Amino acid sequence: MATPPPPYGTGSHAWGSQPVSPYAPPPGPYSPQANSFPPPQGAASPYPPGPYAPQAAVPACHICGALPAVPATVRGHQGIVVVMRFLSLRGPFCRDCGLSTVRDMSAKTLWQGWWGPLSVVITPVTLLANLAPWGRFRKLAAPTGGFRPALAPGRPLTRRPEALVFLVPMLLVAVAIPALFVTGVLVGDGSAPTLPVGACVRNDGDWADQDLQITDCGAPGAEYKVTGRLEKAGSTCAGGDYLADPKYGPDGATISCLEPLH
Repeated sequence: MATPPPPYGTGSHAWGSQPVSPYAPPPGPYSPQANSFPPPQGAASPYPPGPYAPQAAVPACHICGALPAVPATVRGHQGIVVVMRFLSLRGPFCRDCGLSTVRDMSAKTLWQGWWGPLSVVITPVTLLANLAPWGRFRKLAAPTGGFRPALAPGRPLTRRPEALVFLVPMLLVAVAIPALFVTGVLVGDGSAPTLPVGACVRNDGDWADQDLQITDCGAPGAEYKVTGRLEKAGSTCAGGDYLADPKYGPDGATISCLEPLH
């Protein structure tokens, strides 16, 4: 007698069922569960912490791959008369690669950054900006674990020839400021002196283009004595007096009377 077929909807071909593979892994905490849904927001993860949880990325030096490293930006500047270039290198740096980079770029800025009117101001600002990453690099421990040797830091900036190029304009400025001050005191500012009443003067020019200089009344070169000013309307100088140019007056517009001494 023939065996009757299984009831409808039962057995390995039951309605809505899938054949189960004998090689399927058993359900566990690291395998996806059938008909599972992600936990609601804020709920604890069903996966325990371990090698399967994502780890925070640790930055490594982008030059040699060593640790520890810090993100920083090292800057440089080039002045080319009317054109200028702003340079920068970004990325995590280890101690040695960072010191090498900041010293090299600062050294190049010292002798390439002055050759332009605006660059004279921008160059010192760029060098001061590099002090921040330089301080961060110095605090790091020695680099380890890189895929290549770290850059050699090289000599400090103050012991490089480029530092002398920086000292030359600084020395010129230091010498030029006192020299200009002394020259201004000796030569004067070019303005005409005010002639006080009672002072004696000499004229180093002619009367069309007067060059009156105050001098001692007993000096051999004294030629005239200031006897008064025409400050009121209708006032006049004494007979025989000369008239000084108004630029020698206290307001640059008042005429002084000059009495000849000889």
